[in-house]
Amino acid sequence: MRVPAPLLILVAAVLWGLLGILGKNAQGAGVSPLEVAFWRAALAGGLYALHALVTRAPLPRGRDLLVTAAFGVLGVSVFYGSYQLAVRAGGASLASVLLYTAPAFVALFGWAVLRERLGVREMTAVVGTLAGIALISLGGGQGVSVTGAALGWGLVAGFTYSLYYLYGKAFFGRYSPPALLAVALPVGALCLLPFVSFSAKTSGAWGSLWAIAVFSTYLAYLAYSAGLKHLPATRASVIASLEPVVAAGLAALLFGERLSPTALFGAALVIGAALLLSVEKRPAAQLSPRVE
Repeated sequence: MRVPAPLLILVAAVLWGLLGILGKNAQGAGVSPLEVAFWRAALAGGLYALHALVTRAPLPRGRDLLVTAAFGVLGVSVFYGSYQLAVRAGGASLASVLLYTAPAFVALFGWAVLRERLGVREMTAVVGTLAGIALISLGGGQGVSVTGAALGWGLVAGFTYSLYYLYGKAFFGRYSPPALLAVALPVGALCLLPFVSFSAKTSGAWGSLWAIAVFSTYLAYLAYSAGLKHLPATRASVIASLEPVVAAGLAALLFGERLSPTALFGAALVIGAALLLSVEKRPAAQLSPRVE
């Protein structure tokens, strides 16, 4: 029996929503943010490599291989690392919300580099994103640290996550995404390696790390991509926007993180701006919103 496509997207959103929670658990058990990022890339990269091997998916070669490796540096090393640093600095709920600045970065990149015109929707979304970040900064909340470091790492994560849209538009129609990630994630892990100080880990820490790799990375993307085959990208983006809601709810329940009403309104503006851009652009990248 085929699982309904909206349910697959919902499953992916919930699994992605667990990412910050599991990362915070691992960090609480003594694993540094960059080590969390390293194991996520290394373990999930191995799973994608096995997937590509079993399905005999051709890996990128030549120039495509070089571009994919470069994507691994920014879209995996910097993205995974900055997201975990944002979780440590500001909390899981704040990091998840700031990730949704990615579509605004895509619009600005298209305007500044690709000479694409910023229409009314794009301008409205960019302004809404900036206003949302300002309200989050002013509002704060209980158990949430809205510091310069938290905002900075969160915005770096949002910017590097936006590369999935741009990279995916060029490559996901030509190669199997697991085959591309089988290259990008190991490259990302290798680039993180010099910055990681490995620590002794409890069974609970290993459990969180494996859960991040298996559930919040490998299976989350497979569920999303399977659902996207039978669902318009716009509708999938709307369902997947439940991710920060899941993250915020679990962070409140488990860690006492609660954004203030002002910050919640700001978060709603950021997520609404992302949805507005999704409706306008109908994103071609099948990792949106979120593969990390």
